[in-house]
Amino acid sequence: MTGAAAPAAQPALPAFDLAAHEAPRVTRLVGTALKKKPRTITSVVNPRSAGGVHDFSSEGDYWWPDPANPDGPYIQRDGLSNPDNFVAHRRLLIAFSRDVAALAAAYKLTRDERYAAAAARHLRAWFVGPSTRMNPSLLYSQAIKGRATGRSIGLIDTLHLCEVALAAETLRGAQSYSKNDDTAVTGWFRDYLHWMRTHAYGIEESEAKNNHGTCWTLQAACFATLTGDAGTLALCRRRLKEIHLPDQMAADGSFPLELRRTKPYGYSIFNLDVMTALGQILGAPGENLITWELPDGRSLARGIAWLAPCLADKSKWPLKPDVMYWDDWPVRQPALLFGALAAGRADWLEIWKKLDPDPEVEEVQRNFPIRQPVLWVRQ
Repeated sequence: MTGAAAPAAQPALPAFDLAAHEAPRVTRLVGTALKKKPRTITSVVNPRSAGGVHDFSSEGDYWWPDPANPDGPYIQRDGLSNPDNFVAHRRLLIAFSRDVAALAAAYKLTRDERYAAAAARHLRAWFVGPSTRMNPSLLYSQAIKGRATGRSIGLIDTLHLCEVALAAETLRGAQSYSKNDDTAVTGWFRDYLHWMRTHAYGIEESEAKNNHGTCWTLQAACFATLTGDAGTLALCRRRLKEIHLPDQMAADGSFPLELRRTKPYGYSIFNLDVMTALGQILGAPGENLITWELPDGRSLARGIAWLAPCLADKSKWPLKPDVMYWDDWPVRQPALLFGALAAGRADWLEIWKKLDPDPEVEEVQRNFPIRQPVLWVRQ
């Protein structure tokens, strides 16, 4: 599969102040977030879940009633989401992530304690309060009626906690976010990371060869960043260099396993965003993981170069349109920003600036977990 080639030469990236660029948008978002009261998964119960009130629950998107056996086990229709499946907990988690990340970004930009106090209320509700907290495990996610009470691929549902972990790290030192708060929230993420690394579901998900394996690694990297787990961070760097890039990326920078899906455009965007976020969060002084190359030249930058022309102009996409949500992509994909900063590509930055930073379509929001780049870029 050959995508549109990147131009041979590009103008150098001028000085770019991400904080100044994002401040007006963040200010607009927190105006709404400040008014919201915490609401966790305990406020909505899935009557079909095998878990309890504190257990996150969701049902497989692409599973439907069998017309030949309406009361029997569901059957799969890849790429087509069943609107009747239970997604309330997922919606609550995404809303929580969106609000807390915006509040933490506003605090980082302004040091206004109002934002830290509001974010801390949400964090305490989700991870600390006995009556409202979520259990640090994911046993009942992506269930399928008649087939499974939960599945390993359900771990992808907590991808939105990546930015929550970075938000919690950002709040350290705020007057409104006490040491006790920090200890309790960090402890929750430490427990969840341990569960991810030791439970059969987590182990199986970590071995996935497509975007699910990439998403496991990004979660592990973000949670380990918060908890100071150097061993897990080293593991994630090895996984990026020795597993994800070699196993998932073709010579031209595309992701063949994602291209085989019924929504190859959306899946390619999603996997590139997640993998590039890994390069961003795991990079260190003297180690640019976005431009780092395998011996044959494959790199995250090559992946961005393959897809960027199709983000700027969708008509250049070499395959058929996705079966759903084709008109709703792309949005302001973080791979473009992270790649621009790492590789000095002004053209990628300009594409990023022109795209929608705050999509309203629910399916796009679900696959757009990196909303506040100021939490990811250490400027």
